[in-house]
Amino acid sequence: MNAKGQNESAFQIARLKYNGGGDWYNDPSAEVNLLRFVSQNTNIKVKAEYKFVDISSEEIFSYPFLFMTGHGNVVFSKDDAIRLRKYLENGGFLYIDDDYSLDKAVRREMKKVFPEKDFVELPFSHGIYNILYDFSAGPPKTHKHDENVPQGFGIFIDKRLAVFYTYESNPSDGWADPEVHQDPQNKREEALRFGTNVVLWALSN
Repeated sequence: MNAKGQNESAFQIARLKYNGGGDWYNDPSAEVNLLRFVSQNTNIKVKAEYKFVDISSEEIFSYPFLFMTGHGNVVFSKDDAIRLRKYLENGGFLYIDDDYSLDKAVRREMKKVFPEKDFVELPFSHGIYNILYDFSAGPPKTHKHDENVPQGFGIFIDKRLAVFYTYESNPSDGWADPEVHQDPQNKREEALRFGTNVVLWALSN
């Protein structure tokens, strides 16, 4: 990965700006709060500020960790799909959190990126669920849109988890400032712990 734009001593998450009309920009406080939590509870140095990168730009290669969320539609152009595949094949990591109703579009558009691959559900024994905090029962149900069971899916390049996707879980809602979704403190803490696991897994694998 190109280190351009990424302070070598500080980890930063970049929000992925995509086309199609979905609200890629919602809850801008989410990553900031997660990064602060990571800094307080691990030895990782962070740059706790909101940063977004456009999928159509080369700037995505400046960040080892991209975060994608929103509601509704997503559209990747052919060039977007090629660029994102190159990013992931060169060691980048993409975390997608469905903030409700993103699932159909995410699965369709990621097929453009990896036509030969499918999302596979991760077993709860996977390291991402226990690298620091114990989530041996799988992803948390942070924001309860319905009664569906939360799930975590992955796309692997060789044996490396390159894309992690949470569905019916929505931990990033719990990262946002407390007044945004008014999640209980225990739910916010749980979500921040889960996000920390994702960050640690991405950086150590």
